[in-house]
Amino acid sequence: MSAISVDDIDRLIGVEQYEEEGEFPVEQGYIWTTCSSVENGNPLFWDEQVAEVVTGGPIAPPTMVSVWFRPHHWAPGRTTRGLPLQVHFDLKEGLGLPEAVMSDNTIVFYEPVRPGDRLRTRQILRSVSDEKTTKLGTGRFWVIDVEYHNQRGDLVAVESYTGFGYRRAEAA
Repeated sequence: MSAISVDDIDRLIGVEQYEEEGEFPVEQGYIWTTCSSVENGNPLFWDEQVAEVVTGGPIAPPTMVSVWFRPHHWAPGRTTRGLPLQVHFDLKEGLGLPEAVMSDNTIVFYEPVRPGDRLRTRQILRSVSDEKTTKLGTGRFWVIDVEYHNQRGDLVAVESYTGFGYRRAEAA
């Protein structure tokens, strides 16, 4: 996206963008590796019998939902580098805001994610503030939702990000 105006922003609010399928299916090995790395011994993620009783079968830890859509930076045949949360990068570039931080992240979970699922995501710009000046610099806050659906179309999660894109104040 090149030069973006406030009018462009208004037209993008609420519009589903960048719908894509994850590059790989939910995989049990990733689940075990992630749980191992943080010493998460919850039997729900390690014991198929426990998972069957509690959730009707194995599931991934809910907090891993974004793992399944994060693109690899490189993949055979890809002509551009894969970036997660492309709307965020579009706003930074289009509004001329070279720096950015995420100030809030919230996830609401729905259906469990299970090994073998293929997740689809789409990004929705919810809001962009007027210019604000903070200790970091002058810029805008924005809220982006990422919706996650499984291969059956079931909503599995909505992740909301609040970012602040800004230009650093000139040194006096």
